[in-house]
Amino acid sequence: MSERDTGGISRRTFLASTGAAGALTLAGCTQQTDGDGSDGGDGDGLSGTIDIAGSSTVFPLAVEMRSRFREEHPEVSINVQSTGSGGGFQNHFCPGDTDFNNASRPVREAEQELCSDNGVEPVELTVATDAVTVVANNEADFVDCMTVDELAQIWGGESAPTTWSEVNSDWPDEDLQLYGPTDASGTFDYFHESVVGEDNEMRRDYQATEQDQQIIQGVANDRHALGYLGFSYYTSNADRVKALGVDDGDGCVEPSLETAKSGEYSPLSRPLFTYPAKSSLADEHVAEFARFFVENSTSDAIVADTVGYVPNDEQRKAEMMDRLETAIEEANA
Repeated sequence: MSERDTGGISRRTFLASTGAAGALTLAGCTQQTDGDGSDGGDGDGLSGTIDIAGSSTVFPLAVEMRSRFREEHPEVSINVQSTGSGGGFQNHFCPGDTDFNNASRPVREAEQELCSDNGVEPVELTVATDAVTVVANNEADFVDCMTVDELAQIWGGESAPTTWSEVNSDWPDEDLQLYGPTDASGTFDYFHESVVGEDNEMRRDYQATEQDQQIIQGVANDRHALGYLGFSYYTSNADRVKALGVDDGDGCVEPSLETAKSGEYSPLSRPLFTYPAKSSLADEHVAEFARFFVENSTSDAIVADTVGYVPNDEQRKAEMMDRLETAIEEANA
């Protein structure tokens, strides 16, 4: 699925438009934007193509970074696909077909091995912090907060409940309608490990999709639906669904930039990553985009206000920039 460069449009407009397109696709398909058009500007001679795949959660941040970067470097074409973290590593990045892979969880050992087999060395760069958000229908007045145990019971694969009342007797005796990411998604992996437990199975009888707007649409259309996704997609649709607070034993905490940054929103706040391939960093336009991404990871205007994530602090940015510069130097050795 292709879309025009988003340019300088707002996060809400961009995410709404991608959702409208995504609603027409089959679950599990990829979402892609291309940078073939010109954003204007005089440019500085920097040119070339950059291909990016991976996390749907990092997707809007990567698209915004691309838009800002191309204002300065309009001759650089940047293609961004939303394939899921695992799908990106497995099908695009580790085979050597993309320059970056976005991820909402760290690269796994098996993915590292696949990359190594193909001569690809990923460079891990933390670019923001997210708050995985549990969403319910606006008319679901029977629930505003869930405990981690209740979430684990709902989403666990062993003796999975089929009605709300099976989980909590105060909730209605109505079928649970569940929406969430596919198992190729880093959001799925993080929720699995943090809520259900990595030694326990996740249930599979739910509407799975890599299109986060399909999760929003499903929950918005059913009073007894429940889903989870990245915070940015919730904030762009806060009028359509409601976010539930999460109680990990110390009281109910609602997801927000502030609670994610402070660590209060536990266990569902998490780092977000982009992984450039070290060999790609030998190309000047790729290295410059990676520098731009890290340099602007502290930007409230970009990361928080436009996209809806917690920016890096200066210390984290400095650590990531040192790591990146070392990789660039090694790539050019």
